[in-house]
Amino acid sequence: MMQAAWYSALGPAREVLTVGEMEMPSPGADEVLIKLSSSGINPSDVKKRGGWLGGKLEYDRTVPHSDGAGTIEAVGENVLSSRVGERVWVFNAQRGRSLGTAAEYIALDSKQAVHLPDNVEFAAGACLGIPACTAHYAVFWQGPVAGKSVLVQGGAGAVGQYAIQFAVLSGAKVIATVSSPEKADMALQAGAIATIDYKREDVAARTDELTDGAGVDLIVEVDFGANFETDTAILKPRGIISTYSSSRVPRFDFNYYALGYKGARVTFVQAYLLTEGERDAAIADINRLMESGVLRHDTRHRFPLNRIAEAHEMM
Repeated sequence: MMQAAWYSALGPAREVLTVGEMEMPSPGADEVLIKLSSSGINPSDVKKRGGWLGGKLEYDRTVPHSDGAGTIEAVGENVLSSRVGERVWVFNAQRGRSLGTAAEYIALDSKQAVHLPDNVEFAAGACLGIPACTAHYAVFWQGPVAGKSVLVQGGAGAVGQYAIQFAVLSGAKVIATVSSPEKADMALQAGAIATIDYKREDVAARTDELTDGAGVDLIVEVDFGANFETDTAILKPRGIISTYSSSRVPRFDFNYYALGYKGARVTFVQAYLLTEGERDAAIADINRLMESGVLRHDTRHRFPLNRIAEAHEMM
């Protein structure tokens, strides 16, 4: 048996999340059994548990969370026994299945268990599957960004901090929007050359000042609907918008020609759906940067499993 958290109904975290014992999984063919040290919570986990936008209950019992990190304890058929004892981070753990990482153990396809460098703690490993991979694709889906100007909307968020780092470490100049002095410090520490407090400043006007009227080549966007007018005002001709969420304004009308006349390119980033090649590229870059010790991770907020409801509420 193992300790795990689960829900069997949708609703507020404290009302539907349960922590208790359930049967420990065993690795099947092509799978590994991982003893988890950390489980990462993402907005998608909270939205799914809460029934956001009319979402339905998918399983009779769901162990949430797709990100996590731990140590391989056993392997199934077709998996090298030398992987036993390997430190790993995982991705898409709860994608298309009921059992995620909010548990002491998980069994999943060995390809979803990625080597975690020895110099990286497990808590950081639990930040990579969705936030870091989302940021990587958002920054690089149209190629290198060296010498380009980038605006990261929501630069203190998990995806935002990784996006700033990936862009800066690749030679781009990054501006980030934030909502407080504390978050400005976080974005600056990640490598942004300047921050804009969107609650107190006109983002378009300030971006215009910071770029000498040129605008930006790439926008990594956390809330497409809410920021559409700003984004289209500051985007360069043939610029790129990589949007990975639109929580405040999920449905909205927009002016086609605000993008059309600029020949803008827009991609909707969904980390769960990266191709094998896109995922491999992200993993290679993420692990390379971690091994060199230059990639920062925001792991300030940590909770034991029995406080999972509180952690969901904070998210």
